[in-house]
Amino acid sequence: MGSAFAKAQTTPTTLPIESDTIQTPQYFFIDGDSLSAIELDRVMLLQSLKFDSRYENIRYQIIKRKVKKVWPYAKLAAERLTELDRRLASLEYESDKKKYTKIVQRYVEEEFTAELKKLTTTEGQILIKLLHRQTGMTTFELLKQLRSGWSAFWFKNAASLFDIDLKAEYSPETNIEDFYIEDILLNEFKKETLEEQAPAIEYDYFKGRTAWNEYEDNLPKDYDSIQLAERARIRKEYLEKKAKENEKKRRKLERKRRRASKQ
Repeated sequence: MGSAFAKAQTTPTTLPIESDTIQTPQYFFIDGDSLSAIELDRVMLLQSLKFDSRYENIRYQIIKRKVKKVWPYAKLAAERLTELDRRLASLEYESDKKKYTKIVQRYVEEEFTAELKKLTTTEGQILIKLLHRQTGMTTFELLKQLRSGWSAFWFKNAASLFDIDLKAEYSPETNIEDFYIEDILLNEFKKETLEEQAPAIEYDYFKGRTAWNEYEDNLPKDYDSIQLAERARIRKEYLEKKAKENEKKRRKLERKRRRASKQ
């Protein structure tokens, strides 16, 4: 047994086997026996976040719901941009490039506009961050590429009315919300509940996790009570506003019915 163990510690001889597959299996001969081996993809092992703060846990779950909703849009936008760049590179004349860009612009607008209008402000903010993650460009830069710089300027100012910054970048190393988004994505990819797509920018997830640990450790003792009370206040105002809007719609509909009945 000692002899076999010693032989196993030496560098084994390999015999390459021809194959049409991407990964070519290697056969290792150890103490007269042959073993096959292939190189496996690296796997990131993630430990679930353990929240000390109840409010941060609630915040994470809310962001999770929104990320799962907007991720398909960010992924599709990245695919469209990649295809656009590929096609533009194959076109020789500037006139053809402009014509193709306009076609893509109309297609993207028709494909996205109706759905994007349904997004809330916070969902829109998350989408803008994910667009930067997947394309390497801010939404402002994307608009500038597909439209004129002047149009991008107006888009930026229109978005600012809804507290959305089209120049916002994705930074999970330093921004806690962005780190939550990244953690959610990685876990959903692992569970295959979201279709994975490699990011176009570089960052260190574990650096962001270290920053999150420090963030949680330094939260004040009354943080949860203050934040939860504020959340309750905002939700109450929202529900009251919706109730007024619904009542206004009901009265308007009732007036229409009365006018119709008199005719």
